Amino acid sequence: MAGSRQTPNVVELAQALIRCRSITPDDAGALGVLESHLSDLGFTCHRVTFSDTDTPDIDNLYARIGKDGPNLVYAGHTDVVPAGDQSAWTHPPFAAAIHDGILYGRGAVDMKGGIAAFVAGAGRYLAETGGAFPGSISLLITGDEEGPAINGTAKLLAWAKTRGETFDHCLVGEPTNINALGDMIKIGRRGSFSGTIRIIGQQGHVAYPHLAKNPLPAAARMVDLLTFGPLDQGTEHFQPSNLEVVNIDGFNTAWNVIPGQVDMRFNIRFNDSWDADKLEVWLRDKITICGDETGFEPTLKLEPVVSDVFLTKPGRIVDILSKAVHAVTGLRPECSTGGGTSDARFIKDYCPVIEFGHVSRTIHQTDEHVAVDDLNNLSEIYYRMIAGYFTTDKD
Repeated sequence: MAGSRQTPNVVELAQALIRCRSITPDDAGALGVLESHLSDLGFTCHRVTFSDTDTPDIDNLYARIGKDGPNLVYAGHTDVVPAGDQSAWTHPPFAAAIHDGILYGRGAVDMKGGIAAFVAGAGRYLAETGGAFPGSISLLITGDEEGPAINGTAKLLAWAKTRGETFDHCLVGEPTNINALGDMIKIGRRGSFSGTIRIIGQQGHVAYPHLAKNPLPAAARMVDLLTFGPLDQGTEHFQPSNLEVVNIDGFNTAWNVIPGQVDMRFNIRFNDSWDADKLEVWLRDKITICGDETGFEPTLKLEPVVSDVFLTKPGRIVDILSKAVHAVTGLRPECSTGGGTSDARFIKDYCPVIEFGHVSRTIHQTDEHVAVDDLNNLSEIYYRMIAGYFTTDKD
């Protein structure tokens, strides 16, 4: 295999990535930085650009070393959210400054620091084995995770499949830890289900309510029907499902007008007790009850399902990572399915997927930062996971 396999310095690589202003959809050179380091390690790299209607073109990177299985793939993203008011930052958001052992910058946690840690960990493993190991290591890196997520991981996976690429397990490097590096591994995610309930009334003057039909009391009853009591009690690996009403809009700015229409938007985060069809039946039953009680006829408009519920049951891949975490940090990580969505929602259709990365406390915030010690420790954890994954003893 070609390449010098000189182990990258995790801190220097993280700084180089942070200094690329890769705010979605701009790559700003971030993938080029990665490609250069991976090529030096012996990876074969492919840059792939995807397009779609009404969305920006996105550049993506697929890199692989090895031809045989098992294929351990790492997934991440180099795009970041905007920095906001840059004058509010203690250090410029794209300067990658280090102060008192802390690396500051947009993407330090989410998730350029994680990518740098994996590349450094993989580089160390390749250097120690001389590139001779029983399997393959791949990276799926997108520039569209923080954006619409249309021209990124989902299409990159499909592209890889057409080339005959197969994945045995995937590690997503999103920040998963709550308080300290090593306290949490994500082994699944709840699904996300959204929609709008519309209630039509009759607009009128507030002084003449008998000439109008106010839909707001019916909307209040609808809220009560949807949110009074839990959807379920949770399951073995998942917390209870929850429905949250996120907006009620009467399209009215006047004080003396009864609105003629109310729209209620909601989101449900659901566990493995549910799927989209069961949730729709449940919602329509509640709407029927509301209509019978109030005399209105609410209607339901559902959004496309953003993410289905999924679970990677604890087993060898979770055990390998947990042992690596404990060896480095002394912590025994919780296996969690909480939190929001990630690109794991696409990957779970191709192979078992788990997530582990930095502490999430400062993601998307002013002064996003990561401790240099955490960068080094995460790289050590990834190195140990890779080494454990490719041991000949698979029991």
